[in-house]
Amino acid sequence: MLLALETATNVCSVAFCDSEGSIFEKRIDKRGSHSEQLFLFIEELMNEHDFKIEDLDAVLVSEGPGSYTGLRIGASAVKGLLFQSGVSLFGVNTLASFATQAAEGNSSSQTVHSIIDARRKHVYHQSFFCNEGLAAKSEVEVIPIKSFEAMVKEGDVIIGTGLDRIEESVKEKVRTFGKESITAKSLIFLYQSGEGFINEVNPGEFEPKYYTSNQVS
Repeated sequence: MLLALETATNVCSVAFCDSEGSIFEKRIDKRGSHSEQLFLFIEELMNEHDFKIEDLDAVLVSEGPGSYTGLRIGASAVKGLLFQSGVSLFGVNTLASFATQAAEGNSSSQTVHSIIDARRKHVYHQSFFCNEGLAAKSEVEVIPIKSFEAMVKEGDVIIGTGLDRIEESVKEKVRTFGKESITAKSLIFLYQSGEGFINEVNPGEFEPKYYTSNQVS
């Protein structure tokens, strides 16, 4: 059984995978909702599906990049949940989890661009090959929106937040998935695929992969 927490954007999502492989989710898309909703969602799933944290095989948490506040709340939550529990914790590359969701049903020849609005005139970005699995095409980076737009090619896929800041002429030549596609279920799919982008971490020492303000110049 798995529990997954996605808090890297305004989306607050918690997903539970039971012993039979069925996945259930609690989700809200509202800025500043993480501190109020995250533990509530966890508690609701625990009550509805009759499990305790100690029953889990692993907890998955979105490790960034993304919102400093959201990532910090997610990190604090898993540290509290797993204190002296013995349950394994895995940090998941946020942008890779996005790509897993976008790659579903798309051509294996396509490039998937995962982005998160980094405010100012930048986005967090990483691109992936989708060819019988997921492989990184670039590193995680903070780049100007104009630079990102210049690298997008006909037939590519873009998923994430900040799509409203992308020129319409760019979006017209690609397939897009907005914030409605951001979900903790993607962390579970990526974990189950065994394709990487996931690292086991000590719950007490876990720190998200923050990006500081001087990286968004």
